[in-house]
Amino acid sequence: MSRKHIVFVYGTLRRNERNHHLLDEATIIAEQAWTTGSLFDTGNGYPAMLQNKEGRVYGELYKINDKQMGDLDHLEGYFGKGQDNLYERITQKIFTDQGEYEANVYVMDIVEKNNIKIRRGDWKVYRSITNAETIPYFAYGSCMDDARFKEKSVNHFFQIKMGRGLLDGYSLRFTRKVHDGGRADVVEEGGVVEGIVYKISKDAIPYLYSREGVNSDCYRPAIVQIKMENDIFIDALTFIVVNKEEEVAPPAHYLEEIIRGGTGVLSSEYMKKLIERFPSIVQ
Repeated sequence: MSRKHIVFVYGTLRRNERNHHLLDEATIIAEQAWTTGSLFDTGNGYPAMLQNKEGRVYGELYKINDKQMGDLDHLEGYFGKGQDNLYERITQKIFTDQGEYEANVYVMDIVEKNNIKIRRGDWKVYRSITNAETIPYFAYGSCMDDARFKEKSVNHFFQIKMGRGLLDGYSLRFTRKVHDGGRADVVEEGGVVEGIVYKISKDAIPYLYSREGVNSDCYRPAIVQIKMENDIFIDALTFIVVNKEEEVAPPAHYLEEIIRGGTGVLSSEYMKKLIERFPSIVQ
C-alpha cells in the first residue's frame, strides 16, 4: 500500500507554474502556507530555499503518494541522504490557516553569491511583478471603493475594472486589529469571497504596498486564483493579513467603504450577508 506524504512546495510546483502537473493527482491541504527560511532566485527559472529562521517562505501544502514523492525527488535532483543532491529533502514545520503540519521541504545548503534574495519569500509574487507590465488585482475590502484613490491622486491607476471576481475556499474576516476596529482579510477556511478585479500597471504597486502596510508586515502580497464571471480562471494579486488575530468588527467608516465600493458589482446576496453580519454598524 502506498504511503502518504505531506510536501510543501514554493516554486515551479505551485499551481499554474510549469511543473505543477506533477501534483495534478495530489490532495491540496492549503494554498496559503508558510515556513521559516529565505528564498532566492537561482537565475535558472526556479527558486531555492535556505533553511534558517531569518524570514518566511510562502507556498502550498499537498498530500501525495509514494510515486508522486519519487517524481518530486527526480525533479529536485534528490537521490537520498548523503548523496550528491541538487536539493536536500528535509522535514520542517509548516503553518496554515487551519493549523500546523510537519512536511517535506526541498532546500539547498548554499546558493550562489549572485543569486537574488526574494524579499517577502513568495516566488509567484516575485515572478508576476518582475515579468509583467500589467497584472490583475483582486480587491475585496476598502480598495473596491475609489474615494481614497481620488484623495491620493492615484485614481488613474484603477480605471480598468475587469469585473467581479470570486475567490473560492476563503471567507471574508476582519482579523487585523487597529485602534478603531478590524480590517478586512481573507482566511482559507472554506466559503467564497467576492471582490472587484482591476487591471493595473506595475506603477500602481508602490501605492498599494504603502496603503496595505506591506513594509510593516501588516499585509503581504499574494497571488490567488480568481474565477471571473465568464468562468475563466486568472491569477491575481491580492493582499492578506500577515499576523491574523481574533476577528473584531470593523468601524463604520471602513465598512461603508466596502459597501459603497461593492454595491452594483458584487452579488446582492453577498452584500446582504455582509450587511447582516454587522447590523449595529450599518445604518
